[in-house]
Amino acid sequence: MSKEFILPDIGEGIVECELVEWLVNVGDEVKEDQPICDVMTDKALVQIPAVHDGVITQLHYAKGDIAKVHEPLFAMDVAGEAPAPGSNTGDSGSAPAASSAHLEDFILPDIGEGIVECEIVEWLVAEGDEIKEDQAVCDVMTDKALVQIPAKYDGVVEKLYYQKGDIAQVHSPLFQMRLGADHSPKQDELAVHKPQPVKESKAPSAQPATATKVNGKAVASPAVRRRAREMDIDITQVAGSGKNGRVFKEDLERFAQGGTAAQSSTPAQAEQSTPAPVSSGGTRVESIRGMKAAMAKQMVASVSTIPHFTYSDEIDMTDLIALRKSLKDQYAKQGIKLTMMPFFIKALSLAIKEFPILNSQVNDECTEITYFDDHNIGMAVDSKLGLLVPNIKQCQNKSIVDVAQAVTQLTDAAREGRVSPNDLKGGTISISNIGAIGGTTATPIINKPEVAIVALGKLQHLPRFDEQGNVVSRAIMQVSWSGDHRVIDGGTIARFNNLWKSYLEEPAKMMMAMR
Repeated sequence: MSKEFILPDIGEGIVECELVEWLVNVGDEVKEDQPICDVMTDKALVQIPAVHDGVITQLHYAKGDIAKVHEPLFAMDVAGEAPAPGSNTGDSGSAPAASSAHLEDFILPDIGEGIVECEIVEWLVAEGDEIKEDQAVCDVMTDKALVQIPAKYDGVVEKLYYQKGDIAQVHSPLFQMRLGADHSPKQDELAVHKPQPVKESKAPSAQPATATKVNGKAVASPAVRRRAREMDIDITQVAGSGKNGRVFKEDLERFAQGGTAAQSSTPAQAEQSTPAPVSSGGTRVESIRGMKAAMAKQMVASVSTIPHFTYSDEIDMTDLIALRKSLKDQYAKQGIKLTMMPFFIKALSLAIKEFPILNSQVNDECTEITYFDDHNIGMAVDSKLGLLVPNIKQCQNKSIVDVAQAVTQLTDAAREGRVSPNDLKGGTISISNIGAIGGTTATPIINKPEVAIVALGKLQHLPRFDEQGNVVSRAIMQVSWSGDHRVIDGGTIARFNNLWKSYLEEPAKMMMAMR
């Protein structure tokens, strides 16, 4: 079957290169890792190798042409694979079926600015399933959000190139499907085939600790396979220590030193070979990626560049709880979920009007401060993908009911990990509701480049003295502010908190402040 070779990334920021010299011709038989051509970038001369054995069928560029990264460079018939559908196979009975269908690889498109890979969260179809155009095929997770990938055509799923939990590369084949004659794409629309599937979707079986194979080959990069040949090692006998049994150069070194297959098999391989004994003192290593990796980078950047200080206070929520209780059922009939969060957000927006410094951002050098007219207030949500902070845009122009609708929509989407990138961008100040899980006080980390964040503690019914000196039960919530001490001082945060607190403790005052 003829496969297109996609020109891979050949350097950071490089999107095109000049075809300097073809080292093969159409019709030539080539071997895996054999140099095919020389290309020149604005930094260096790069040699492009073949990734399969086979025969060259087409060269897409002439010498001196400019080739684009992530676009087909040449085509070849891969050794050992069946000819393309519609070719003469000598079986007259299968000819009609071959001419009425076409196999196409679905290429994972750009799914966000700067995103080059994503994790397969869940396949929503299986091999052999019939799917329709725009039907959701799988969920993938980037470091920003969970994205659903739809089918481009009607057809039947032939092959899934990745397993759940694998990392898929943008601009690489994601799955293969068989299209009917009505949906056969034009020649210039043909998607390229994946050079090497990551893993066969077969049930695990007990076997020796050798390298995981895909289509009869070990999972390894061309450089590792070349190194194995130089060391005169059968790479299929080497146990890979990487994900899915991928073989690294270190595995080759261990194999050469020991003369036998490496003993450091993965936990999955150990379970396949022998029953797992009851043990203690073991460890388990997981990759930090996706949303968790993005959060880790964001938090490190925040605490390492922003001098945090914390201010705590308590708010008497008794009257606000009574107000919400009286309105809750009325708005529920309209399909509006009235929680406490819309009141916190609207009160925050009203207080920001008096203290715009809380709705600002500082440049990295701390030489300029930008004030924002829009109050885009974020709320931290503990989603299944990790911490997400979507924000409600232009809270200064919204009523409490408008905010309540936005809170419900964003919370539901965030908990499923399906928040749009726009909802995660442009926040100006954030609220973290730790009290929904437990805990009274916290030291929240500022969501850089914002300058402040507040953490809401859990609601407690505590004894307090009334104006007559009687002990009464009041609904008390602890709140903890973190501020950027480069631009906000303790006095400012205290006065701001007092105003925000007054709106919450006296709802009538909040209503009167609205415009």
